[in-house]
Amino acid sequence: MSDKETQREPGGSQAGGGVAEAGSHPFNTGQLIKSVICVVVGLAIFLIPPPTGLTSQGMHMLGVFVGTILGLILQPLPTSAVAIIGMTVGMLTDALDPKKVAFSGLGSSSIWLIVAAFFIAQGFVSTGLGRRIALVFLSRLGKSSLGIAYGLSAADLVLAPATPSNTARLGGILFPIITSISDVQESTPKSDESRRRIGAYLAVTANNVNAITSAMFITAMAAGPVVSQLAQKMHIDISWGSWALAGIVPGLICLILIPALIYRIFPPTIKHVPQAQTDARNELRNLGPLSMHEWIMAVTFVVMLVLWAAGSIIKIDATTVAFMGVAVLLCTKIITWQDMVANKSAWSTLIFFGVLVGMAEPLNTLGVTTWAGRIIANLVKGMPWVLVLVILTFFYFFIHYMFASELAQVAAIYTLFVSVAVAAGVPAVPAALMLGCASGLIGAMTHYASGPAALIYGAGYVKTSEFLRIGLICGLVTVVVFLTVGLGWWRVIGIW
Repeated sequence: MSDKETQREPGGSQAGGGVAEAGSHPFNTGQLIKSVICVVVGLAIFLIPPPTGLTSQGMHMLGVFVGTILGLILQPLPTSAVAIIGMTVGMLTDALDPKKVAFSGLGSSSIWLIVAAFFIAQGFVSTGLGRRIALVFLSRLGKSSLGIAYGLSAADLVLAPATPSNTARLGGILFPIITSISDVQESTPKSDESRRRIGAYLAVTANNVNAITSAMFITAMAAGPVVSQLAQKMHIDISWGSWALAGIVPGLICLILIPALIYRIFPPTIKHVPQAQTDARNELRNLGPLSMHEWIMAVTFVVMLVLWAAGSIIKIDATTVAFMGVAVLLCTKIITWQDMVANKSAWSTLIFFGVLVGMAEPLNTLGVTTWAGRIIANLVKGMPWVLVLVILTFFYFFIHYMFASELAQVAAIYTLFVSVAVAAGVPAVPAALMLGCASGLIGAMTHYASGPAALIYGAGYVKTSEFLRIGLICGLVTVVVFLTVGLGWWRVIGIW
């Protein structure tokens, strides 16, 4: 087994190893070289005299952050370990304030929503409801792995307009179904052979599909309403209907392309499962009617779904709804505190994602993102507006490697990018819409890009290298579709 497999990220079977396990896999030369690369690159940026418009502390924070991100990509150590080391270096160098900023991400409601999603998934598994739902999917779509992926994609699309949290949609609703389908096919993160049967394919496909549906509707992710509000402050009106109309055509094309693309570049080893439908139907008959715990789980789930959909009206936060569900599961003993404590994936994800969110915030407050925006603005002066929009959208996409959530990036640089675009001659509405849609499309490009990405990564089905490779390819494909088919469609409907 390779080092990277041994250290599989938060949800992997090796992630929570003890002393004996660590001793059986000593730090080797390859890990040392990777560590040196991370330190040298981060230190080089740290020591560079700050350019005009950037403070020394901002440059230091950029060095620490880039070194940490490089560590997450190269994996000299497990993900959570890299994040903790990066945070520690940030505090030691005064780039991060330990009293105000360093641990702020651990208190983020979005991150705790991810943690709650893991516990909800436990409820689906422990009651058997997840397995039952998985069997229903298999009985109807189980002739092929690709068919199952399209079925889950259709479910995400239907849920997206009414689920303003993409983490709740994937983590609380679809993720338990994915894990249950995988379990039925004996596909778990315990080994490469097992995870690649179908679990890894369904997990990574669901993650990239979730990014597409997040880009299609203003209410499909938490960042959507923020985009609309920021655009309104710039006197650009983006209504729910205009965003949905603009996103529906390029979005549907992406939903058709992406499951098939991933099937080609990251295929499951189980491709055709003709017997799966018959076996699933037989097992459903043997299961009989729903048990009391299954009914409780089902009702709790439906109530959570309704509350998530109506959250903006009744003013209940998505994380509050998720923990209401967890509380019900605890009270009815569907899950126990011991179950929650033993969920290594949930707590590992809390650590690595929470630390990254805390580290990313100072990049905005210290002016690093504004400084980068000015550089971009100077690069696009005097170009045709379509070319300007293309360049800015790709910059907006790639700069997300520096952010740990869509919402953080929107809050930090959305207004800046739209302002640069409009000043360069891009019509205001297409500029605001394209960058708004891109704010959803960026959610699957890295394992720390968003709540759903962190959750899928934490489950352990997909390795870091696989996650980054597929996220980049799919992200570029979806951005290209929106910039070509999307702009063409927007011309037809009169947006520009």
